[in-house]
Amino acid sequence: MTYYNKLIGSGISRRSLLRGMGAGVAASTLALPGYLRAQTAGKIKMAYITPATGPLGLFGETDGYTVQKIRAALGGQITTVDGRVYELEILERDSQSNPNKAAEIAGDLILNDEVHLVVPASTTDTILPVMEQAELYETPCISSGAPWQAVVFPRGGGEFDWTYHFFWGLDEALNTFVGLWDGLETNKKVGMLFPQNIDGETWGNDEYGLPVPTRAAGYDVTIPGYFQARTNDFSAQIAAFKQAGCEIIGGITYPDDLKTFVTQCNQQGFKPKAVTVAAALLFPGGVEAMGPLGTGMSSEVWWTPAFPFPSTLTGQNGRALADQWEADQKRQWTQPLGYSHALLEVAIDILRRSADPLDREANRAAMAATDITTVCGPVKFAGTPHKNICTMPIFGGQWVKGEKWPYDLKIVDNSVNQLFPPEQKIVPISW
Repeated sequence: MTYYNKLIGSGISRRSLLRGMGAGVAASTLALPGYLRAQTAGKIKMAYITPATGPLGLFGETDGYTVQKIRAALGGQITTVDGRVYELEILERDSQSNPNKAAEIAGDLILNDEVHLVVPASTTDTILPVMEQAELYETPCISSGAPWQAVVFPRGGGEFDWTYHFFWGLDEALNTFVGLWDGLETNKKVGMLFPQNIDGETWGNDEYGLPVPTRAAGYDVTIPGYFQARTNDFSAQIAAFKQAGCEIIGGITYPDDLKTFVTQCNQQGFKPKAVTVAAALLFPGGVEAMGPLGTGMSSEVWWTPAFPFPSTLTGQNGRALADQWEADQKRQWTQPLGYSHALLEVAIDILRRSADPLDREANRAAMAATDITTVCGPVKFAGTPHKNICTMPIFGGQWVKGEKWPYDLKIVDNSVNQLFPPEQKIVPISW
């Protein structure tokens, strides 16, 4: 785990360190304006860490906006369930899509800013190193926005004291792909496309990757070798898919590679009924880059405006959240928007229920007892599939021609989670 552990300090317990810093804490409290000290029970510090910039910046695109929105809605304060009023300071930090930077930032916020709750917003490269720091320095940490196995198994897979996470799992995403394909009339022959990198090796793994549930559901699988990222020639893969009679393409790619692949499929007369890939199809821009060939692309869905659950902070449902984002930002809604909001719902709920939101152990107890329905669905740590994990809804979606925007993502399969029905049925690609 040395890749993730750029640790700050060693051999000193958190409690010993904080005792030594007690005078500084008292001084900072005295420095508060008199009217603020009189009106509140103290200041809660929440650390919010997101990949706002760098190669994973699209995953953090909605975080800063949502923090500002919630900060304004709360008026800079939190009222606990028993009526105590606290000042709330949300310290936003950019991990720059770098695991080492994320670890450094988390350590600094915990040890120097003495935050009471750490909230890493999304992607494994941000969440995992922050979790490690939080566990090391005994600080409650709530996170979302990465398949849960990716932030549990690298730490040994055991139970943890200070770190909790809510999101869907890789197994559920894989089964969602199969659910999408089951909705089409096909010959049940699937060609799989995987890049030669860690994502491709994970998704293409013959023991736990996409081939496993696909074969179990009765599909034939063709994998013509892994491709080099940013290749300009998919002729070999297309020829293998043609020879095998594949009517479905599945796997994981990134936008540039998918655009090259589907363009060459069209040029070479290969017309599958479904193209279902992870990563490349999460964001509207990836679909728009393919032009007319983007119509009918399908993938897993974390969140869309179709989610009916109202926010515990603003009362808005998915449609209202998306509409406000589009009005404010002049850009199409994007899937992380729901989880940016849900993560803050859970964080604020933890602090509101805490017996003492200025005490990390009290916040840890409140975090473990979470039971709330967010804009992304219910969050409760009930012990399965893991003590520190709550799995969230995942659906199958298809990109269709939009009215306001070039494409819109519609939920077309709910075979993995039946919280609400699909918006419409999946249809074959028609190039």
